[in-house]
Amino acid sequence: MKKQPVIRSGKYLRLVIRDGWEYVERVNSSGVVIIVARTDDDKVLFVEQFRRPVGKNTIGFPAGLVGDDRGRRGESMAAAAQRELIEETGYRARKFTRFFTGPVSAGMCRDMVTIFHATGLRKVGRGGGVGDLEKITVHEVPLTGADAWLKARSRRGVLIGPNVFAGLYFLKFWAD
Repeated sequence: MKKQPVIRSGKYLRLVIRDGWEYVERVNSSGVVIIVARTDDDKVLFVEQFRRPVGKNTIGFPAGLVGDDRGRRGESMAAAAQRELIEETGYRARKFTRFFTGPVSAGMCRDMVTIFHATGLRKVGRGGGVGDLEKITVHEVPLTGADAWLKARSRRGVLIGPNVFAGLYFLKFWAD
C-alpha cells in the first residue's frame, strides 16, 4: 500500500491523510487479535481494566496487537492470540479457531481484527497483563449467565466493549 502523508506521528500511532480523509495507523503492529476463550466447564473469560481514553473500567475479551515489539516482527495471528491470552488471563489454549477478520473502525483506522475461539484451556500463570500499564482483572463467567452478568456490570458504570456481543454471537452460532 502506498505510504500516506503523515499529519502527526507519535510513539504508537500516526495520523495520516488521504484524499481529504484523516485516519489513524499503528506504527508498530500488523494486526489486532481478540480471543473469545471458553473453558471446558463452559465459562467465558472476560477481562476488565481501566482505559484512559474513556476514563472508566471496561469489559472485553483478551486482546492485543500482533508483532508490536521488535522481537515479534512476523508473528502470526495465532501466536499473538496465545501470547495475549497467557499475558492477560494466565490461560494457555490447546486450540485456536479463527472466527472472523474485519475492520476495527473502518472510518477511523485501518486496523483489521481477527477474532479467535480458544478452547482446551489450561491455567499456566496468574495473568493480569504486562508491567504497570495493564492492571487486568479476569472474570470467569458461565456462558449461560453472561448476559445478566454484563447487564449488572453495565449498571455499575463499567463500559462493555461492543466486541463482547459479537464474540457471544460467535459462541452461540459459529462455534464448533
